[in-house]
Amino acid sequence: MSAHFQYCPQCATPLQMRVEQEDGGPRERLRCPACNFTHWNNPTPVLAAVIEYQGKVLLARNVAWPGKMYALITGFMEAGESAQEGIAREIAEETALATTALNLLGVYDFQRMNQVIIAFHAVCEGEVKLSPELVDYRLYDMEDVKCWPAGTGYALADFLRSRGHEPVFIDPVWRADAEKLAT
Repeated sequence: MSAHFQYCPQCATPLQMRVEQEDGGPRERLRCPACNFTHWNNPTPVLAAVIEYQGKVLLARNVAWPGKMYALITGFMEAGESAQEGIAREIAEETALATTALNLLGVYDFQRMNQVIIAFHAVCEGEVKLSPELVDYRLYDMEDVKCWPAGTGYALADFLRSRGHEPVFIDPVWRADAEKLAT
């Protein structure tokens, strides 16, 4: 992400990688030599939902994804909303489903994308109508759904364990492709 952040947002001076003393010791970061602005490059919070719909797990496929990868509904928080409000909004925007119950599954590291995933179990109802960013969805019995060894795949695995199912992960050889597709 830092490669795209080239200029200081305060004074427009080109940023430079510079080492400075911080509370935890010396740290190299993008910094402005003119006004001392620091680009912290903090992880972005991403919301995710394991949607339980009609007693099954709903996974969706993004229109931009090649192949047949299906994953959780995800999205970014908006300013002024809680994580719970944000994921309920994302579910409604992407599937037109109403969320009737929402419980935190956990918080998951996704360093490759510099993200922190806040994942929920959402019980939903209504009629699925996909947004233009999704091309398809599938409903899986809990014993049949496969997890992927990346970000949201671990949230799905934790959900399955909470329901008494030992998760099965897709072939690790496929990991690089799965990480590119699933957050």
